Amino acid sequence: MEKLITLGKKGDLASRRRALSILSNQEAVKKLFVDIAPRFEGRNGGYTRIIKLPIRKPGDSTELAAIEFVE
Repeated sequence: MEKLITLGKKGDLASRRRALSILSNQEAVKKLFVDIAPRFEGRNGGYTRIIKLPIRKPGDSTELAAIEFVE
């Protein structure tokens, strides 16, 4: 995910094409370059935070996690 934000911060045509090859969705690429990447313009890295959640008990006891952007 951090690689995609870095591509969005570059903003050139080659970065857009590379992001499109990873995401395969033109609307997602547009949102990345227009909405998400500008929020991290002054940040050099560490764009996301991973939070561990409790283990899923009534199913297969899978470990869960949530990922969020750091502002």
